[in-house]
Amino acid sequence: MDIADAKAEARRAAFARRREARLALGPAPQAATDAALAALLARPDEIVAGYIPIRTEIDPRPLMTRLHAAGRRLCVPVIEAAGRPLRFREWTPETEMVEGPFGAAVPAAGAWLTPGALIVPLVAFDAGLLRLGYGGGFYDRTLEALARPPAPPPFALGLAYAAQEAGPLPAEPTDRPLDAVATETGLRP
Repeated sequence: MDIADAKAEARRAAFARRREARLALGPAPQAATDAALAALLARPDEIVAGYIPIRTEIDPRPLMTRLHAAGRRLCVPVIEAAGRPLRFREWTPETEMVEGPFGAAVPAAGAWLTPGALIVPLVAFDAGLLRLGYGGGFYDRTLEALARPPAPPPFALGLAYAAQEAGPLPAEPTDRPLDAVATETGLRP
């Protein structure tokens, strides 16, 4: 089986596990968002990228609202084109949102920001904190672009249900591991 087929198979199984976890635990498990909040507030990053959930992803907006209340600037990804890194537009709980690519809402207007930390959605993750996404490579390209000198590498925090953990995931040289994953069972550094 080639890498693309292995990833597609791992994705199918992970989507089913994530759907079941969401039914059991709800869209934003408090313990997962609490673990993520503690990890992000312990860092000096003033600008944090979140995301607007699609499908059965954990909803990070309660976490983002708490970060905003704690004085952090927030932004969310905007897909400009296939094969390109994401850009990030400022977000607050009051931001007007419009329909964007892939069904995710994006800010209608706002400043373009460069985050020092990212809350990253995922389909699956493994013990080595490799992440399996939807297959577009947007976050891998973005993490690589944000880590170019003189900028320090960004802190990438996955937000997931514990059920999304898989055995070793198939990986390519361009796949970037996360720095930590927050689930309802706590933080996995």
